[in-house]
Amino acid sequence: MQAATKLIILDRDGVINHDSDAFIKSPDEWIPIPGSLAAIARLNQAGYRVVVASNQSGIARGFFNMSVLNAIHQKMHVAAQAVGAEIDAVFFCPHAAQDCCDCRKPKPGMLHAITQRYEVNLKGVPIVGDSLRDLQAGFVAGCQPYLVLTGKGQKTQANGGLPPGTKTYSDLAAIVADLLNPTNATHTTNL
Repeated sequence: MQAATKLIILDRDGVINHDSDAFIKSPDEWIPIPGSLAAIARLNQAGYRVVVASNQSGIARGFFNMSVLNAIHQKMHVAAQAVGAEIDAVFFCPHAAQDCCDCRKPKPGMLHAITQRYEVNLKGVPIVGDSLRDLQAGFVAGCQPYLVLTGKGQKTQANGGLPPGTKTYSDLAAIVADLLNPTNATHTTNL
């Protein structure tokens, strides 16, 4: 396996787009967080492949179906491309927590699928999330966890228990600024 220095894994809801406790159930409800798509474009320009790994239990719960999820992702891709950004792939878990699958974060199944697809070792690969389960899945897979304070991030930070070495930033744009210019770092690290 080759080194994965130019791959980044992002959660979707709360990182790229605004989150909702009632789920994002339609393309109209998918609204990007200001600066997130431009941050993805900056990553692309720096040679990063951007991959999304997202729990989508709304499918198992009957809140939306696969064609609606595909329409949401189509809107995300079109909005990203409109600002020069490219999301390389979207991995998702359609299961509910009680299904006990291997792909639902905090389990690392989706990340193992990314490893296989890209033939990479995830050691040190940035994973960005707003919930503890995003960071736990990444940590188990060897990724460097990054917490954003958008979405559920502030609540996640307040609850504590973050994986060792988790870096915390205000939003995805701040993470990207640090990744691309580490001398101007604006984060805190959980030890």
